[in-house]
Amino acid sequence: MAPQEQADRLALDPRDTAGFLAVARANHAADVAAALDQLDAPLACRLLHVLPAIERADLYGHLSPASQVGIASCIDRTELAELFLHMSHDDRADLFNRLSAGQRESFLPALAQVEREDLRRLAAYKEGTVGATMTSDYATVLPGLTARDAVEHLRHVAPDTETIYQAYVIDDERRIVGTVSLRDLIVAAPLQRVEAFMKRDVITVAADSPREEAARLVARYDLIALPVVDAADRLVGIVTYDDAMDVAETEATEDFHRVGAMAGLAASIRDATVASLYRKRIFWLVILVFGNIFSGAGIAYFEDTISAYVALVFFLPLLIDSGGNAGSQSATLMVRALATGDVVMKDWARMLARELGVATLLGATMALAVSLLGLWRGGPEIAVVVVLTMQLVVMIGSMIGMSLPFLLSRFRLDPATASAPLITSIADATGVVLYFAIATAVLGLPSPQG
Repeated sequence: MAPQEQADRLALDPRDTAGFLAVARANHAADVAAALDQLDAPLACRLLHVLPAIERADLYGHLSPASQVGIASCIDRTELAELFLHMSHDDRADLFNRLSAGQRESFLPALAQVEREDLRRLAAYKEGTVGATMTSDYATVLPGLTARDAVEHLRHVAPDTETIYQAYVIDDERRIVGTVSLRDLIVAAPLQRVEAFMKRDVITVAADSPREEAARLVARYDLIALPVVDAADRLVGIVTYDDAMDVAETEATEDFHRVGAMAGLAASIRDATVASLYRKRIFWLVILVFGNIFSGAGIAYFEDTISAYVALVFFLPLLIDSGGNAGSQSATLMVRALATGDVVMKDWARMLARELGVATLLGATMALAVSLLGLWRGGPEIAVVVVLTMQLVVMIGSMIGMSLPFLLSRFRLDPATASAPLITSIADATGVVLYFAIATAVLGLPSPQG
């Protein structure tokens, strides 16, 4: 059963607290949280109070950001501080940044000093960076410990760490000198020192790097967790594989939104309001409306050509759409390749040369496909115009679609902004001018200036 279907099946009655306790313990926290998301904050808050503090914090961490903020405003500062105390470090840092300044200052005094410092440190990282995604719940061991002592140490710190399956070997200045897995510690001789069998080649990421870099490294090297270091190369946190998956999903969603020429939604599409959807979509649609004026201007400029050969109008949508479609395909491939690091800026020339070859073949095939239609609809001369135009618009559209993401990357802009509607609008205007210019030349008509 899909998670949302499971959540919809859990019909929660805010008055039945005993029933909620049974439901919460019989189902996964993510499914229960999805059902709670459908209730008003005061009602959800009433049900959450039934759970013990640790279970409440776990369930609270699965709620949507809007529900978390709403419930936080319904409880007093002591309860909020207790909730923060039992949440994972990265989740509570995210919540801290969502709260108002007044809410933050009201409950911070109820936290221990070490908890306040950790919370402020994690919350200080810029949104979208690795530091804003990492957690400070990690396990470390010293290189001089024996395997037996290291296992005992992990057993002691396990309740307060995100994962103990991977421990980080640090020196006196908290610099990583190696990593060791729980499996390595268990199979090692009890008195063998950690430094003798630890892995010294450690993959790390800087705290101020974009968060997608952490997700890429976790996926590339199949890591359980990725250590995060500061400017002085000191260990400051880890990004676990589940957080990396969340980042990858978020980034992919944002890219899809940009490819559709709209800004990212703060909420899911299921919960988004009409007003928010309107605001996110209207900007690019209005911009593209004015961009399409160039296509209209091109048609008006060649009005005499169209009047002489009305049959040309029949092929206009077919030709300009083909250029836009070819460009959208190229742009999609390049945006994804740049996002995953499969290609970089220095690959542009090689990609351009290869795309030119591919586009030439695509254009020739599509030109052959429409040549018979051109003969049937307009005769040999029109067929020549259609074939030449099809070949060129597919090639030019592909070149634009491939090059625009590189150009945006060169100016440190998001390549996903090279969206399908934007590529299509550029290719449309180019295709209109190209089509009628070829028609004017091939059919021996006077140029519009004459």
